[in-house]
This record gives sequence, structure tokens and C-alpha cells, in this order.
Amino acid sequence: MPAEESSAAPGRDRSRATSAISRALRPPLLATAGGGPLPAGPALRVRSAAGSKRPPAARSRTPRSPRTPRGGGARRLYEQARRAWDRPLTAYYLILGAGLLITVLGLVMVYSASMIKALELDKPGTYFFRKQFLAAVIGAGLMAMAARMPVKLHRALSYPLLMGAVFLMVLVQVPGIGMSVNGNRNWLYLGGPFQLQPSEFGKLALVLWGADLLARKQDKRLLNQWKHMLVPLVPVAFMLLGLIMLGGDMGTAIILTAILFGLLWLAGAPTRLFAGVLATAGLIGFLLIKTSPNRMSRLDCMGASEPGPGGSCWQAVHGIYALASGGWFGSGLGASVEKWGQLPEPHTDFIFAITGEELGLAGTLSVLALFAALGYAGIRVAGRTEDPFVRYAAGGVTTWITAQAVINIGAVLGLLPIAGVPLPLFSYGGSALLPTMFAVGLLIAFAREDPAAKAALAMRRPGVRWKTMRRRIKKRPSGER
Repeated sequence: MPAEESSAAPGRDRSRATSAISRALRPPLLATAGGGPLPAGPALRVRSAAGSKRPPAARSRTPRSPRTPRGGGARRLYEQARRAWDRPLTAYYLILGAGLLITVLGLVMVYSASMIKALELDKPGTYFFRKQFLAAVIGAGLMAMAARMPVKLHRALSYPLLMGAVFLMVLVQVPGIGMSVNGNRNWLYLGGPFQLQPSEFGKLALVLWGADLLARKQDKRLLNQWKHMLVPLVPVAFMLLGLIMLGGDMGTAIILTAILFGLLWLAGAPTRLFAGVLATAGLIGFLLIKTSPNRMSRLDCMGASEPGPGGSCWQAVHGIYALASGGWFGSGLGASVEKWGQLPEPHTDFIFAITGEELGLAGTLSVLALFAALGYAGIRVAGRTEDPFVRYAAGGVTTWITAQAVINIGAVLGLLPIAGVPLPLFSYGGSALLPTMFAVGLLIAFAREDPAAKAALAMRRPGVRWKTMRRRIKKRPSGER
């Protein structure tokens, strides 16, 4: 091979490699806007180096749709509902809304259920409704007052309220002062058409006083000793139970016992201690029922489908008849048949049966949903607070309202014996409505005391929101729109 050809061979190889590399890089990097190739040579390298400093052109991409969670719309609705339940003001709005809705719906049903009863007593058809409406107005004022009172003032009222309730319950047993209604001596005559049942205020007194007592003992770390947990809470509760049972009011005694058990449970009573108190109360209750023919007859009427000999189960059976005739959506407001003398006490203990007859299954389920929402909100307030008094008081109020609703509705459905307790916030009776609405105000006050709820309520004030918006605008950079 000649010398010239051998010396030129490495140069040709390098030029061929360079050409191959430029051809490989030409389609993605060396294309013009019109799609033609760029000129090769030194100008190509200059333009390529200059172009490398420019930001790459944005690629046109088709916008992707947001990922839909598995389950579609149901899953999305579940996530929205879960976020709504976790908001700071959920318990506040649930307590306020459920309490007011139950009271308003109760006023409507009291008017519908009591018209015939009032006419039988030669009274105007609105007689019971007007009394209940007056009690609801006074109760709304008590609820608003309780919702605005600080926790310290609630604790300060616990002892005067307990002493006042005990004093009134003792007056009931004084001949000439106390009155008997339906075989129970637990009423005080106030003059005119007004009467007072002190045992209803005893429930509120036990809740506030018991919560204050347990909170002070917890602050001193004494609740780990069983004697401090029981004394003086259980003796005072038994004293109230004794005064109630002297009048023969078994239903109110059951509710008071439920409040006592709720407070002990929240205080962390050990299982053996809790079981011992429960067994003692159960034994006393069994003896009281066994020794009273009236209470035994109520126990025998559980699940009855016939009035029985002498009509002993007349009320229980006609309550079932009223619910069964209501159907899905009821016979219409005011169109009940059982309230025309067939069902005793249609506006008090058995108002839920009239509700089922006139509003149907939809109406009864709505009432149950409202009570369930109120109970859930009360449990949430008691579970999220760090104040022991708020925890015990909220738990006691929730136990009181929930247990009383369960006992009343269970008796109407024939699942429990008829205890003679009204449906909270719903049945006729000012003595029961006033302390219950005050207790709902307690729950509202406790829900407002939560730090997150306080901040959320403060942000809802117009002045605070406007100042916050102005402050945020000032902090933005000048070039930002």
C-alpha cells in the first residue's frame, strides 16, 4: 500500500465516524421550525451551542383527568362526609341543630296528639300545646344562657342545684304539698294549671354535682382508690333514688341509675367494682318490681299482642297498633285514630306511637336519627376534651338523654316494660323539658370550649374575617396579582 494512502486512512475513518454521529443526532436536535435540516459545518456547532442555553420548548400534552378514587361517586361522597365529620364545629352544629329540631317537631306532635285529650277535659284544643310552647320558650332561654355560661360558673351551680333539688323532693313527701299523678307521688302544685316534678331537676343536679366531684378527685389523683370513687357519689345518688322511690316513680329512678353508672364508667371504675354496684342496683330493682303488682303487670306486657284480661296491656298493645297502622309515610298529620280515646297518654309517654301513626316509618326514623346525632355529638365532646369536668358532665348528659330515649321508645315498641318516662325534648311536660334544654345548652357550651371550635367561631365573625383578609393582602409581594 502506498504511503499516502496509509496516512490518509485514519483521517477518513474519523470523518466517517463524525458523519455517522451527526446523522444520528440530526432528527431530534437539528430540525428547523419548518421541519427541514439545518446546515452543517461550523455554523451548525455555533447554533447548537447557542440553542442549548435556551429553555426547551414546552411539549403539548393532553391534560389528564384527575384520578377518580376506587368506588366512583360513592367513595367520593364517603370522603367528603368523613372530612365534614372531622371539622371542629361539627359537634357544635349537631347539638344545636338536633336539639332544636327535636323540640320543634315535638311541639307539632304535642299539638296533634293532645287535641282530643284536651277536648275530653273540656279544655280548648290548644290547651296542652300552649303550655308546652311556653315551657319551650323558657327552655330556649335557659339553653341560650347555659350555652354562654363559662365552665367555672357551671361548676359553681352544682352544689346549690343539688341542695335545691333535694329540698323540693323532700317537700313532695309532705302531706298537703305533694301531689299524686297516675299513682306516682312526685309532683308539687304551683297554683293554677302549673305543676312541678322535682325529680327531673334531680337528674341535672346529679350530673353537674357528680362531674364536679369526680373532676376535683381526679385533680388530686384520688380516683385510683375505690373508696374515693364511690364516696360520696354513690351515697348521694342512693339518697336521691330513695326520695324518688318513696313516690313510686320507677322510671325516673332507672334514669338516675343510668346517670350514676355513666359517671362511674367515665371515671374508670374497675370491672369488679362496676359489676358490684350494678348487681346491687339490679337486686334492689328486682325486689321493688316483685313487691308491686302494678310494676309486675308492666313487665308482663312486654311483647304482648292482646290487651289481656281486664285490659292490663291495653296501652302497650294499642301503641303497637298505632305504629303498625302508620305504614311508610303515615296517615297524615292530625289523622291519628288511636288518639281518639284508644291510646292512654298519647301526648306524653306514647307520643312516639302517634308519631309513627301520623308520619309513618319515615317520621319515626327521622326522630331516631336526630337522637343518634345528638348522642354522637355528646360522645365526641366528652372524648375530645382535656377538662375532666367537661368530660364527666358531657358524658352524664349524653347518658341521661340517650338512656331515657331508649327506654321510652323501647316501651312503645314492646321491647321494654313501660317505665312511664317521657321522650326527651319531645313529649309533653314542662318539668321534663326545662332541665333537658338546659342540659343541651351545657353540651353546646362544652362544644364551644374546644380550642379548634373557638378558633373556627372567631373566624366566622365579620370583623375578624375582614381584618384577616386585609392582613393577608398586605403580606403578598407587589408583583403578585
